Amino acid sequence: MNDFPEWLSLLPPLTALAFVLWRKEVVSALMLGLLTSEVLLGIQSGHFSLLGSFIATIERAVTKLSEPGNARLILFSLLIGVLLAYMRFSGGVQATVHKMISTGVASNARRTGLMTFGTGVVVFLESNLSVLTAGIVSRGLFDKFQMSRERLAYIIDSTSAPICILIFLNGWGAFVMGLIAPYELGQTPATLMLGAAALNVYAISTLAVVFYTVWTGNVYGPLARCDVAGSFAVELEEEHVLEGRARDMLVPLLVLVIGMVSFMFLTGSQTLQSKVQTHTVMQAILAGSGGKSVLYATVLATLVSFFMLVTQPKFTHKKLMEQGFKGISELLPLVAILFMSICLGASVRELGTGEFIASLVADYLPLWIVPAIVFIAGAFASFTTGTSWGTFALMVPIAMPISINLGLPPELMLAAVLGGGVFGDHCSPVSDTTAVSSLAAGCDLLDHVRTQLPYALACGGFTVLVYMGVGLLAI
Repeated sequence: MNDFPEWLSLLPPLTALAFVLWRKEVVSALMLGLLTSEVLLGIQSGHFSLLGSFIATIERAVTKLSEPGNARLILFSLLIGVLLAYMRFSGGVQATVHKMISTGVASNARRTGLMTFGTGVVVFLESNLSVLTAGIVSRGLFDKFQMSRERLAYIIDSTSAPICILIFLNGWGAFVMGLIAPYELGQTPATLMLGAAALNVYAISTLAVVFYTVWTGNVYGPLARCDVAGSFAVELEEEHVLEGRARDMLVPLLVLVIGMVSFMFLTGSQTLQSKVQTHTVMQAILAGSGGKSVLYATVLATLVSFFMLVTQPKFTHKKLMEQGFKGISELLPLVAILFMSICLGASVRELGTGEFIASLVADYLPLWIVPAIVFIAGAFASFTTGTSWGTFALMVPIAMPISINLGLPPELMLAAVLGGGVFGDHCSPVSDTTAVSSLAAGCDLLDHVRTQLPYALACGGFTVLVYMGVGLLAI
């Protein structure tokens, strides 16, 4: 229907967020937001019925679950629960903690934080891999030095996406360069990405604040209260602790990282073979499928962990299977949140929520404020839809023509889009990245959002001020 009020497209995400704030329960909030979106889609099409909207909600979930990319993400999230359970049950986590402390690699809280931050920086190929690697390595160490799991979730979440978008030799960079390639901007996509990285104030300031937190040990607001409350004693209070071997944790973790890179190369090579005759190793890695690779690597690491344990006399096949299913059950709430956020994101994209937000940018704005408004619009789109990549796909086709037609620097406009997408993702309780970060750190999703939000808002506010100043200078 042509007379459908576009502002109504904001209702589904706002309904979900209001329910979260009211009831402090995410799955029901996402389901309510999804149902609201399907009701509005029925009204928009002119074929509304309450029963039809109810059925459409179920079918939306079935459709998204049947998509290969989403199915891989769900399987990967469940298998990570098995891998974490094996590492913990074997005593490998405790043994690794003791080894790192005794060798001086993580002999105190600062070194532990630096190791976590450094791991997130080094593993820049894929954000989920960065989060999982840093989270798995550091969980026991954060418990040991009485730093909260919420602090760990903040560090790994606020390191992974910013570093992935700044060092763009990964799937993030390939995706964005594909979006900007069609535009005549007077420079190559890679050169434009380099310029945008230097102007991505949110990503740079977020990494600076994370490093400050790690180096000084100072935390503020809700995050400080989490440390005082003692939410660090999760794994230290396990009812089952065995004398373990550090390699029972480190070998599967190494398989996970090496497997991820190797499968990126293999899947990328298969893609490039149909397009070009020759290619370099780096080109193949950049062209690889992150979703496939992280699942394959997780399956391989889980199998390696299982066979390392089952060959030891103290572990039986039956006991390991029980522990594996226990690990899956522990992650089911987060997996449900992850899946429902995917469904809601798909539904509001079809409803046009992002397009409505983006359309507000180009109307009645002074030129100097456009970069800041593009950043804010991107942040709001990412916050309400729960996806930074979806925001990039939505905002780049708006920002690049604005740059060309109004004479604003394309590097600045692209930086505003990329920074806004990551900022909104950091603030959103319906983001899949937020859910994976909570999963990796082993903390409650809403606690992670609540404790990270002040830091994200501070960096976001600083970014808006900088872009306003740069906008004045750029005119």
